[in-house]
Amino acid sequence: MVWFMSSKSVEEYLEAIYKLSSDGEPVSTGVLSKYLGLAPASVTQMLQKLADRGYITYSPYRGAVLTRKGRLIGEKITRKHRLLEVFLHKILKVGRDLVHHNACEMEHSLSDEAEMSLCRYLGHPDRCPGGEVIPACSLDLTSCEECLGGGIAFAGRRSSSLVPISSLKEGSSGRIKFIRGEHRFLRRLLDMGLTPGTDIVVLRVAPLKGPVEIAVRGSRLAIGQDIASNVFVEVQGTEK
Repeated sequence: MVWFMSSKSVEEYLEAIYKLSSDGEPVSTGVLSKYLGLAPASVTQMLQKLADRGYITYSPYRGAVLTRKGRLIGEKITRKHRLLEVFLHKILKVGRDLVHHNACEMEHSLSDEAEMSLCRYLGHPDRCPGGEVIPACSLDLTSCEECLGGGIAFAGRRSSSLVPISSLKEGSSGRIKFIRGEHRFLRRLLDMGLTPGTDIVVLRVAPLKGPVEIAVRGSRLAIGQDIASNVFVEVQGTEK
């Protein structure tokens, strides 16, 4: 019997693993089975196929971890889903109880070009209606201003995924690659020394979504969640 993996099923699995492994820890078959509402045996079979295709590394006793290839896809489909949720709720006034299901149905057919246009139309939102951070776009830009200024026509694709500072653990380090926000926000970060290409180290993460203390340019700086969730870094030591 030949096992066929549709692009939709691949995206759904990678999206689920991406959402469930925000801390980088393996996602167990049991957790994934419950999240997707599928039988553990079916999930195990699919994970083995995804591992064979290079999307994940998988061990029955530890679980699944996304490879760079798998993470880029999981991040992309998660971004499309959350942008669609914003559009459905903010523009079409669809209720919060319905946006998730509708976005699930639409995310797989939304082209990359439509995704970029939707993001610009919505004003580069940073969170979905449920409060989850929207991943950065996959274009090799340093800010939303570049996109609005026409830089999108010349931008290539990033070869690695980016992580908002708000998702980093204490002791993590990375290099700022992308800043989301309008001109005033960018100027504010410039005054703080937070610019693309700057290396940062997370020193302390306050509980209950409090400020994040980072080391930057030889100084200690405490930044709120509004900044930490919109400054994206390439984490040092991640798989290339």
